[in-house]
Amino acid sequence: QVQLVESGGGLVQAGGSLRLSCVLVSGNIFRFNAMGWYRQAPGKQRELVASISSGGRINYADSVKGRFAISRDNSKNALYLQMNSLNAEDTAVYYCAAGFLAVATTEDQYHSWGQGTQVTVSS
Repeated sequence: QVQLVESGGGLVQAGGSLRLSCVLVSGNIFRFNAMGWYRQAPGKQRELVASISSGGRINYADSVKGRFAISRDNSKNALYLQMNSLNAEDTAVYYCAAGFLAVATTEDQYHSWGQGTQVTVSS
């Protein structure tokens, strides 16, 4: 069973930065699978923030392009999200997810999810 654990969330002022981490603590499929960061704000649907394929192809939501950077370290089974120039609209619970295959472009292509980490941006 795949288990993902996120960390790094917190409270930050607008314009600040945070770095989220996600570690695969059980399972051994990390390097073969696409990974993604999703977020869900109160009263809104969960949305893709960024994804990275097993080969390193990256996709960002338009709202975070130029501000966020996703990366992975397969040797550590770790996924990261560097978030810069944060604003109030970035406030949400952030989830990391592992895909079934090397590439994942839609939410139903992810099979395992972390518990989420809260990011709150004060204006």
